[in-house]
Amino acid sequence: MPGEITQHGDEVLERRKQKTQTPTMFLVILLNDDYTTMEFVIEVLESVFQKSPAEAYGLMMKIHTQGNAVCGIYTYEIAKTKAGSVKRLATHEGFPLQVTIEEE
Repeated sequence: MPGEITQHGDEVLERRKQKTQTPTMFLVILLNDDYTTMEFVIEVLESVFQKSPAEAYGLMMKIHTQGNAVCGIYTYEIAKTKAGSVKRLATHEGFPLQVTIEEE
């Protein structure tokens, strides 16, 4: 990749331009089930995804009526961490709440 060439004494230095790349983003999706309570889903949305009570309620209703909802869009590492937090909380509380990660 060509860049700016400068001379410093007897040395020829080449300054390469850095190419930045936008990271791939991933959707974190919660899935509906017949056992996880609506209150718990709201709690997860507020604590893990930092949603306001109104946003959490709206997403919970979308999950309940449409079967799933995107709760956030993150880089892979963050999406995986969020999904892991959801799974740990659900397991701890005895709920079968499922979460998936999909590339945007």
